[in-house]
Amino acid sequence: MMMNNKIINWFIPANKIRGRTNVEIARLFVFTHLFGPFIAQPMAIYLYYISPELSAPLMTMVFGIYSFALLPFVLKWTGNMNISALLSYQGLASASLFGTFFYGGFSSPFLPWLIVSLLLGFFYLSKKPILVIGLFATDLAIFLTVLFAYGLPNLIPAADLRFIGWLSLVSSTVYMTWMALYYARMIALKSELQIEAERYRSTLSELEQARAAAEKINRHRSLFFSKMSHELRTPLNVIIGYSEILLEDCEQTGGGREQSAQDLARINAAGKHLLSLVAKVLDTDQIETEATTIDVSRFSLGELCDDVAANAMPMIEKNGSRMILDCPDHGYFIETDRTKLMQMLINLLSNAGKFTSNGSVTLRLAIEHSSREDRLIASVRDTGIGISEDVMPRLFQDYIQADASISKRFGGTGIGLAITRKFSLLLGGEVKVTSKPGDGSCFTIDIPAQLQLSSEAEKETENLGKNSTFCVEEAA
Repeated sequence: MMMNNKIINWFIPANKIRGRTNVEIARLFVFTHLFGPFIAQPMAIYLYYISPELSAPLMTMVFGIYSFALLPFVLKWTGNMNISALLSYQGLASASLFGTFFYGGFSSPFLPWLIVSLLLGFFYLSKKPILVIGLFATDLAIFLTVLFAYGLPNLIPAADLRFIGWLSLVSSTVYMTWMALYYARMIALKSELQIEAERYRSTLSELEQARAAAEKINRHRSLFFSKMSHELRTPLNVIIGYSEILLEDCEQTGGGREQSAQDLARINAAGKHLLSLVAKVLDTDQIETEATTIDVSRFSLGELCDDVAANAMPMIEKNGSRMILDCPDHGYFIETDRTKLMQMLINLLSNAGKFTSNGSVTLRLAIEHSSREDRLIASVRDTGIGISEDVMPRLFQDYIQADASISKRFGGTGIGLAITRKFSLLLGGEVKVTSKPGDGSCFTIDIPAQLQLSSEAEKETENLGKNSTFCVEEAA
């Protein structure tokens, strides 16, 4: 069976016959025309046996029977199923009428094959029924004209044709059984394709509805965040401002108002903390809506190191840890977005200080030189609690923390690392992490030291900020 499939598939030009249904029809055509003559072979042998001589009509019938085996080669050479099917239809109709004329007339054993030829014509040329009927009528008209003009030659007595009549009936039945089985298979195939097409249309409709719903949610989300920028920041700034005024009044008046000053200080600190959380959330939405622009400026690593240390040191010393600075390229000038780079470093130092008690947090800023470009390698290493391996894949996702207890024990929203990753991608780099539980963590930012963006490159970096993946390295 496998060998038969290889033989049949060899005759089907894949570059010209496409589509599952067309290929199945082509396979049926090749199979029936390669093996059909073997079914009709007993008829040819019997004709030769009962014929009084090796006449021209006998040779023509034998040639006509075996000529059908050549049609698969026609399909192979032309790649045109219509031409091959037309030749088959005309060949079978002509052979049937020729055999009917010379062997038995209207009681000829070859006459049933005329009906078979008509059925095959409708099967293979279903899109051209007028052509099939026209050719059939023409063939029949030619046959009747010759019949009435010359009469029947009656080469073989009717009694001798009875056996071949049974052979013809069996052969045509087997042939049409093949056709019926393949036709049933084609109907089942079309039914499956229709079901798949309907399923595809249904899925496409659901996806379109989901896309429309997502766009609607995104519009509402953007509107919500734009309102929150004013509705949240304005009252928080007012609370912080008035608390600072009251603190100044307490310091000026004195006189046993220490408790009030402490309460005001708590209000002021809580307001600033809440404002920083709101700002981070709004900054995250701004990145995701691609509203963030890159402002490239030139500054030295020493300046960057001093400014970052001044902002991050209180957060680190709060838990009794010490901050270590390592900046071997202190006088090297880089060109990138200073604000975003500072925010990334402060986010990493804030996290390190939060999860490290009575330990150390090391900030290292160094330039890695190469023939292609210089790159800034900024690393933040701590001796804190570390990160478990199962958390690593989702570490840089928005609003994700290691586990539910982290937020209760240490606070935070879980978006600092997400912002850091997105900013690093916007600046043409990446952020990596290595960590082991109990042994601390090391976050490394790797970005170009000289960032130069054209208008097209800026669009590409914005797309990277949306589509790229981050890299996580497991500790050895």
